[in-house]
Amino acid sequence: MPLFTLEHSKSAYRADFALYAGASTALSLYLIFEAPHALRLELAALAMAGLAGWTLVEYGLHRFVLHGLPPFSTWHAEHHRRPTALICTPTVLSGSLIVLLVFLPALLLSDLWRASAVTCGMLIGYLGYTITHHAIHHWRSDSAWLRKRRIWHALHHTPNGPAGHFGVTSAFWDYLLGSRQRAEGRLRWPGSGKS
Repeated sequence: MPLFTLEHSKSAYRADFALYAGASTALSLYLIFEAPHALRLELAALAMAGLAGWTLVEYGLHRFVLHGLPPFSTWHAEHHRRPTALICTPTVLSGSLIVLLVFLPALLLSDLWRASAVTCGMLIGYLGYTITHHAIHHWRSDSAWLRKRRIWHALHHTPNGPAGHFGVTSAFWDYLLGSRQRAEGRLRWPGSGKS
């Protein structure tokens, strides 16, 4: 199985969820049971900051990398063309980026405990994003929150519509940064016939 592939098999696609769930759980348990008691409140706050920070990272990656930087924009266009295909970032790439762009800089600026806490929050955020994005495209649910996220994301997927609605787990940054667009007409997933 190639390490870098755009479309994944069902097992490779599911392995990404399992890997990030396992890593998030292991790192959380490590921080809860092994961290010095004096740091626990600070580490919890740093993990929450990492989780909140994920929403900005998610927005920025989606808006400026996946919709603006080749070859990522070309790859992401394929997801827009086939929204139910098992297309996702290869785990080796996403994992490497989290280590290189989150954990190592945090470690250089602080220590292992604090870097682990920020990274834990980011991992949980990324896991939440991957589950939410999968649910939007593949699940049937009566959840009001998921229904709102599905509508929001359908606006993003509107063919030939104005660019916007880049947040998947949160609309906060779209509102704040002016990338929320008004819906016109009936929403449809491109190529699916589903509204």
